[in-house]
Amino acid sequence: MLCERCRNEVSPNAEVCLKCGTPVSRNVAGFENTVEIKRALKSMITEHGQDIVKDSNKFVSLLRDYIPEYEKECRLLRNMLQAGILANMLRESEQKSIAVMKAREYMISEMFLSENAVEFVIVCFTYMLGWEYTPKLIDKPKTSSVQSGNMGTMGTGNMNTPQPKPVRKTPVPMFEKVFTKSDAFKSRLKGTVKVPEGYNKLDSFVFEGFGFMKSIELPSTLVTIGEYAFSECKRLKGIDIPSSVQVIKSGAFNSCGKLTVVRLPDGMFEISDNTFSFCNNLEIIDVPESVSSIGKEAFSGCAKLRKLFLSENIKFIDELAFANCMSLVIKCYENSYVHRYCMSNHMNVETVAKGTPFSKINT
Repeated sequence: MLCERCRNEVSPNAEVCLKCGTPVSRNVAGFENTVEIKRALKSMITEHGQDIVKDSNKFVSLLRDYIPEYEKECRLLRNMLQAGILANMLRESEQKSIAVMKAREYMISEMFLSENAVEFVIVCFTYMLGWEYTPKLIDKPKTSSVQSGNMGTMGTGNMNTPQPKPVRKTPVPMFEKVFTKSDAFKSRLKGTVKVPEGYNKLDSFVFEGFGFMKSIELPSTLVTIGEYAFSECKRLKGIDIPSSVQVIKSGAFNSCGKLTVVRLPDGMFEISDNTFSFCNNLEIIDVPESVSSIGKEAFSGCAKLRKLFLSENIKFIDELAFANCMSLVIKCYENSYVHRYCMSNHMNVETVAKGTPFSKINT
């Protein structure tokens, strides 16, 4: 391993270069490609000039060319660029430590990012700006979500014991037929899109950023919707999800700003992380009785979401699942896990007596 500044050989376990004192590049936990991405960003700046950091639109357009294989990291950097994080850091450049502190605080408190994600963004942005920064390497996320009195994931027994996230096995089709990005490409400029019968999986990112798509017809054979499959489909107003669907992976409908009503099919076990985050016009979502867990930031930023009906089968809700859902009222069974979750997180809740059929609650 070579030092980035003086090219001196350094030990893989070294914290700094013994010759020049430069911190040794490390990957941020959860972002195992941090070092490679930093190198790619350096190449971009070398080829297009340092002023590229001042032009967010051009920067965003170039990201995919330089880090095309890192979808998750590319998305995160792009979203933070569009949120003005880098621009704000530049404005505070005379006091770099304050700029970093403000950026960190904003991403955590306003963008609801995890510490690891925030650390990755800061590592990349300070590197591009040429600022000295010693990363706070986070080895592992904390296993308990009961912090600072917030018991959003408490168990159904001991009030101070976190409830483990349920693990459910989902049947996988014997012959998987995947609808890929290349299959979707010819429909990129269409307002109405149809996926033919026979496909049982939508690939990850398959329709990401399809800005013209207003509606889509999905096949009755579909079982799985991949990660960020419809992310940033800004004009998608509604979607009829077939009853055959059992898995909707993380971020599938992230930032679908026109989406207003969604009915999830019975048989789904989980609403994954970020599934509907920043769907800021989503008002109604029908959650089936089969769902047992709701992941991190699943509905974060759904400011118009008004009412959810959640069954007693739900045994896990992440503490940030409903971050910034100001209009939300959750309806659930009295003394259920969901009821206690709402009470401990000071959320609006309506309860019904145990034994009431779920079909009568969800009306």
